[in-house]
Amino acid sequence: MWILDTCSRNGQVEIWERGRGGRHLVVPAPPSFLLHLPDPHAHGDLLEGLESRFPVEECSIRTVYGTIDGYRVQAGREAAALVEKQTRYEARIFNADLRPEQCVLAARGLVPCSDEGESRFSTDLSFDLPAMEIAVADNPFARDPVTALSLTVDGRQVRLGGDERAILDDMEDLVRSVDPDVILFPQADIWVPRLAESARVHGLDTGISRTGRFRRLHAKSYWSYGKTEFRVGALIPDGRLLVDTRQSFHYRESGLSGILLGARLSGLSPNLAARFTSGTLISSYEVYEALRRGIAVPWRKDDPESVRRFPELKAADRGGMMFQPVPGIYTGVHEIDFTSLYPSLIVRDNLSPETLADPGKEGFLPRVLAPLIAMRMETKQKKASDPRYAGLDAILKWMLVTCFGYTGYRNAKFGRIEVHEAITGSAREVLIRTRDIAEEMGFYVLHGIVDCLWVQGGPVTAFKERVERETRLHAVVDAYDWLVFLPMADGTGAYTRYFGRLSDGSLKVRGIAARRGDTPPFIRRVQEEMLARMQQARTPEEIAALREPLRERYRRAVEELPSALPAEMAVTRRISTLRYRHACPEASAVQACAAGGIALSPGMEVSYVVTDSRTWAVDLDWKAARFDVGYYQKLLGKAWEEVIFAADKAAMRETCESKVI
Repeated sequence: MWILDTCSRNGQVEIWERGRGGRHLVVPAPPSFLLHLPDPHAHGDLLEGLESRFPVEECSIRTVYGTIDGYRVQAGREAAALVEKQTRYEARIFNADLRPEQCVLAARGLVPCSDEGESRFSTDLSFDLPAMEIAVADNPFARDPVTALSLTVDGRQVRLGGDERAILDDMEDLVRSVDPDVILFPQADIWVPRLAESARVHGLDTGISRTGRFRRLHAKSYWSYGKTEFRVGALIPDGRLLVDTRQSFHYRESGLSGILLGARLSGLSPNLAARFTSGTLISSYEVYEALRRGIAVPWRKDDPESVRRFPELKAADRGGMMFQPVPGIYTGVHEIDFTSLYPSLIVRDNLSPETLADPGKEGFLPRVLAPLIAMRMETKQKKASDPRYAGLDAILKWMLVTCFGYTGYRNAKFGRIEVHEAITGSAREVLIRTRDIAEEMGFYVLHGIVDCLWVQGGPVTAFKERVERETRLHAVVDAYDWLVFLPMADGTGAYTRYFGRLSDGSLKVRGIAARRGDTPPFIRRVQEEMLARMQQARTPEEIAALREPLRERYRRAVEELPSALPAEMAVTRRISTLRYRHACPEASAVQACAAGGIALSPGMEVSYVVTDSRTWAVDLDWKAARFDVGYYQKLLGKAWEEVIFAADKAAMRETCESKVI
């Protein structure tokens, strides 16, 4: 059965197959947990009390560390919490906080978004899901009734207008008549709650849910990788996949195929795979793999960081390795990049919490990550000739990227900080050894950062083969016609700001205005036009010849700036807090949202236009009627400096070479 959606309600798991005639199964899923007591005789009264209220049976509990004796208790988390408290947290509890739908699917050998007998780890993902696109033309932050809505099926668009009740009535009829498996809807997680409430008031149904019911996913702010993030709340329909095409990170990065693969691997509903972070997907994948293998998942981690002397801690906790570049423009550059370096090191070095004390034991993390790495190698190779694999490659890339971070997360089910440190230690050794090999073979090392090294020289094929042989890791080499490393404010080389033309004629851009998410559209477009001109240049000499055309484009941009639309000056940034100590545009944006009746939470993005940089006065992007020209001229100048740096360096290089001759 090809499972399109799953959810748990009232002690039952509901499963929907795809298609109009797809089955809707309801499976009993009473809550339960596994309990291990170091000394059962010391807790006899507790066991008697549990047996008097809940079904309890003795069982063996298989963990990543080995098998222990215990009990299966047919009760929920509340009972598990009371057991912990009564035993003063001596009790070890497993499988108490798992998603019932994951447990049911794992127990029955079922996989979401997959035909029977199809491998979860196949990269040949095929699906035929009827889809509909819905879009609302109104402002999602305004509280006015909906005035215009469009639905698109197979390229045919139907526009609905008039009063809100008529629009909702027509929308319900169209959705039910088409009965799609997938609904693609920009800002669905903002619009659907509003549409559902309006439909209820008018005595109608939106038709978006096949049963008329929705599950609520609550909004939350959270801290991830050094910044505050926000997950918007959502109403999730029964029996259909509803994708917020604007707010879903995974849809933007990997499309529908990536979401379906994420669901297949993690055992989650694709509705959740579309909304959860990559870190949640990889941790859910690990949990699903544990359940399928009969391994118990700990509720509270009981393998804390070991006590170490300060010199040991200082030596271990050092992070990634970087070599600083010298700013300039370079030719004949090759970039060697280790594919999914950190997870590959987990597999290569057998790094897992249970292998720290027993390196000869096969670790859980290496076993479950190895298939994902093999898939990533395959999709990365295939996407070069077939763009259909790009989405699959993207979802695998982000899941594997975050699996490293979760090894050091304090609440990770299968993580431990010493594993995290061992991974970074191995990565440092790999980069240093790669640099040494390059220098031994006569290459000149330009730059290095964690999993990449930029070198000049040859032969690069022999270099790649030796690196792969000695490190036992897969690497990819990209060749550049020219590459620019930009300077920081103090003149030294920036680690993550560079751009260059690859040998296939494409342009690789990192860290500059055209790449940054907070760059106003006007400034991004100007820099992209300049980069497009530079992309045609094959040599630094040709770049030097573009100095005047680039200057002319910059002068024209300065002249066009005052008459540009205010919306093209919108700056989009993430709000880290609702209370700022100092005046800044983000603080003014928070105030502007409050004045407009828009509820904000830390981690949300806001788009604003700066109207006065002296006081940091702003207008929200959809309300802006003017902007501070001087402020945006400075932003434009910074983007211009990033481009002209390359042309100036190319001209200096040409002058120096002519003097030598």
